[in-house]
Amino acid sequence: MKQRIITGVIAAVAFLALLVLGGYWYSGLILIMAIIGYYEYIRMFGLLNHKFASFVGYLLMLWIAIPWDIDQFNIGMPMNNNVIWLAMFLLLAVNVVSKNRFVIDQAAALFLGSVYIGYGFHYMISTRLLDSGLFYTLLIFVCVWLSDAGAYFVGVKFGKHPLWPTISPKKSIEGSIGGVVVAIIAAIIFAIIKPELLSVPQALLIGLIVAVFGQFGDLIQSAYKRIKGIKDTGTILPGHGGVLDRVDSWLIVFPIIHLFGLLTLNL
Repeated sequence: MKQRIITGVIAAVAFLALLVLGGYWYSGLILIMAIIGYYEYIRMFGLLNHKFASFVGYLLMLWIAIPWDIDQFNIGMPMNNNVIWLAMFLLLAVNVVSKNRFVIDQAAALFLGSVYIGYGFHYMISTRLLDSGLFYTLLIFVCVWLSDAGAYFVGVKFGKHPLWPTISPKKSIEGSIGGVVVAIIAAIIFAIIKPELLSVPQALLIGLIVAVFGQFGDLIQSAYKRIKGIKDTGTILPGHGGVLDRVDSWLIVFPIIHLFGLLTLNL
């Protein structure tokens, strides 16, 4: 427990410092996390030996993760669907050339991982690069973190009804509701602090979406880890597991916030 606390505090301070600095500092950190996270993913699926296919998966993940349309990264390489299609073709071609030593299930896993991890980290970077990006990024992270904490403590104290026992037996409906309530309160506090950037109705909606989809992101990772029979995706953070163990909610929350246009709503 002591090691877990020390590691958590050091990692949190370092992460927040680079988040505040922004620019290449934060973007570089997020891309490093994406690379490590994808490594954990392909190792978990037993794909490290398929070097060329894994390399294609890495390139696709990074291509998606980097927000090419933003000035900081704009070097004449716009993000487009042609690259995604080309990566898909190469993975399927490896299936043929290898005479099924690399099968379509493995190609699908690599492709899915590139999209899942790539888009999650993409929106972590692009949110920080928005006008008032520090405010909005902190808003999302704080709602995620406090939702997790609220769900845990409410679940420990009041949890009686399992939320999804076949995937995550320790989670309860009471804890889930507690996480939603705490996230909404946190978002409303952000709205009170900066009403010119966030209205209360907008904050209420963001808090709700962050909590619900953050918990869903957690369940998604619990589901595939259970299938693979592992507790953690890695060991890079002593007492906390791997990168993917820490960002399971982030990978879903950041894209969904942008998909719904929640940062630009006028409520």
